[in-house]
Amino acid sequence: MNTKQDFFTRKKEELAVVLNDVQLAAVRHTEGPLLLLASPGSGKTTTVIMRIAYLIEEKGVAPSRIKAITFSRAAANDMKDRFRKFFPYLQPVDFSTIHSLAFELVRAYFRKVNMPFRLIEGDADMQFHKKTILRNLYKSTSGVNITEDQLEELMTYISYIKNKMVPSEKWASVATEVPGAERILMQYEAFKRTGTGQLLLDFDDMLTKANEILQKDADLRRMYQERYDYVLTDESQDTSMVQHVIVEKLVQVHQNLCVVADDDQSIYSWRGAESAYLLNFKKVYPDAKILYMEQNYRSSQEIVTAANQFIKRNKHRYDKNMFTENPAAGPIRFVRLPDYKYQAKYLAQNIGLLENFFETAVLYRNNTSSIALINEFDRAGIPFYMKDADNRFFSHWVVQDILNMMRLTFTDKRADILEQVHSKLNGYITKQQLEAVKRIRNNKSVFDNLIQYAPLKAYQKKQILEVKETLRQMNGMPPLDAIKVIRGRLGYEKALENLCKKFGFRKDYLIGILNTLEEIADTLSTMEEFAARLKHLEQVLKMAKLKKGKNAVTLSTFHNSKGLEFENVYMIDLVEGIIPGSDEKEDELLMEESVRLFYVAMTRAKKSLEMVSYEKRNGNQMMDSRFVSAIKKIVSGRKKTTRTGSVERKVKMVGLGKDTAEIPYNPNAIKDVSAFTVGKKVKHRVFGHGEILSVDGDTLEIRFEKRVVKLSAVTCLKMGLLEEVDKL
Repeated sequence: MNTKQDFFTRKKEELAVVLNDVQLAAVRHTEGPLLLLASPGSGKTTTVIMRIAYLIEEKGVAPSRIKAITFSRAAANDMKDRFRKFFPYLQPVDFSTIHSLAFELVRAYFRKVNMPFRLIEGDADMQFHKKTILRNLYKSTSGVNITEDQLEELMTYISYIKNKMVPSEKWASVATEVPGAERILMQYEAFKRTGTGQLLLDFDDMLTKANEILQKDADLRRMYQERYDYVLTDESQDTSMVQHVIVEKLVQVHQNLCVVADDDQSIYSWRGAESAYLLNFKKVYPDAKILYMEQNYRSSQEIVTAANQFIKRNKHRYDKNMFTENPAAGPIRFVRLPDYKYQAKYLAQNIGLLENFFETAVLYRNNTSSIALINEFDRAGIPFYMKDADNRFFSHWVVQDILNMMRLTFTDKRADILEQVHSKLNGYITKQQLEAVKRIRNNKSVFDNLIQYAPLKAYQKKQILEVKETLRQMNGMPPLDAIKVIRGRLGYEKALENLCKKFGFRKDYLIGILNTLEEIADTLSTMEEFAARLKHLEQVLKMAKLKKGKNAVTLSTFHNSKGLEFENVYMIDLVEGIIPGSDEKEDELLMEESVRLFYVAMTRAKKSLEMVSYEKRNGNQMMDSRFVSAIKKIVSGRKKTTRTGSVERKVKMVGLGKDTAEIPYNPNAIKDVSAFTVGKKVKHRVFGHGEILSVDGDTLEIRFEKRVVKLSAVTCLKMGLLEEVDKL
């Protein structure tokens, strides 16, 4: 028996690791370039770790001579931990991100040439932070403050240009919704060079500078080329062009490069990922070997077969055939709700019946989908985890506008509150007119002061009095009704349309925020309760990232779900305009990326996969995503030859119509709100036994064995969540 066989036999006995033929070939191919195309759930990490150990134990390579480059710091730490767990007796290998490698190289170069520099991202001083610089530049060029959404878009634009290595003369051709983005980028680059006494660098600059240094500094290039004999890059479908060319220079001499990737999971082109590089791998490395890891160890027969067939609709890809030897686990389910507003309630009803939340995920295209979910899950007492909780919703200017208009219903004497929203009301109040009354302190209505002291047009007086009267009528109004009045009679929704035309904001996104606010306001009695509810949800969202590893449902975007796996997966908001997005329908490459994104989400599921859509949203008729239609067609075609396939349901929600499909009946559930009294002993299907501490409107505060939880009384009644202990 040869030594190679001895290695694999030993690992089978020591670790119970058995590699398939393709995995064995990937481990054994150590010399020269290798492209390892790894389908979802194909044991990629195990193969990579075994390959590194093989180099050390069988080829006698020193661990310090091996460089493993990962896409993220979390991935680097995960691979490092997995390697240590498998091979605790081996010296550690150099696992790091490409940014970490670039920073090391840049630091060495600037020390060599004695040039001071400063990083302006991460824990950088806020005075010279990238975001602060860009905010100031935007304000100086446009005269107004940049919104958080625009800032995110601007940073994505800059990152895309640098990662794609787009020359300055072509910056204007890169699409962005931020007005004047090209000019701001030019000013940003100039400021980083001359605005302070040292060179300022952001994270993307580290990559572009590292590439420049490797190109022009022969000594440093040679030093890094001689440092490593073997280089491995993971998740390379997410690697940008500048990252690819850095690696090219690093392995230029020995060409011992193993690239692990899946072109079918390339979903980051918007931030510069270059999936086409993989398709042209042989042009860059003519002697490269390409291996296909196609066996899926994660998902059921139904999911693997449907996903494999679905991804073949893309043309620009390697022709892979993912398969599995896992057994059937039940059909893919399709649920079509009568309206979007029932989606979060439907999920809470169904997921609330599960015992193991940890093995359940709800996946969505856009982060805004999460707000309605956290509101409903919090009401139902369903714990949830979010890796990248996005709190920007609660500080969004639309949310703040609604709260300020509600504040005006309590007192219309504060010009400072009106100043925040004056341009978005039917009164057509100008900034100059507001300035005329800001310093008046006569304890009168700011609207009366406007009529008395500000230079108004004749038509404005009537409009301002109507706004004042509408706000007076709103005093004490339930928050849901108040939001409807703000959107309609006060003219806020029309004002948003005008802002979208002027500044390029996405109307559907802003209207979506208003609709989400209405969902949160539903069942609340007062505007004070509404404001408190928003603060509560903001805190809940902050705490959600701390529930990692606990018995909590994972809420995640399709993008952030990559690399994860769950027994039960719900894919939601599966309608045209969201997945695929409206801008993707006319662009073949964008459409293919949308297909890949859908494929990534599908392949997170091990056994149970449910796709959720709806007939209406905001009063508009919605069409199922064409991807859902494609999956239905695939599984219905398969049903002709097998017993597996799909289940399709049109669902009516609990208490919302005579065709209601109710959750399982609980004869012991509390059915009357009057039964919720302080001191009452109750049992919750998830949290167990508890005692009601307080009853405040719709909010029940209950002390359970391990925690104090606030629940919605209405939700508990509808879903039969609570039982009286003395009646059990």
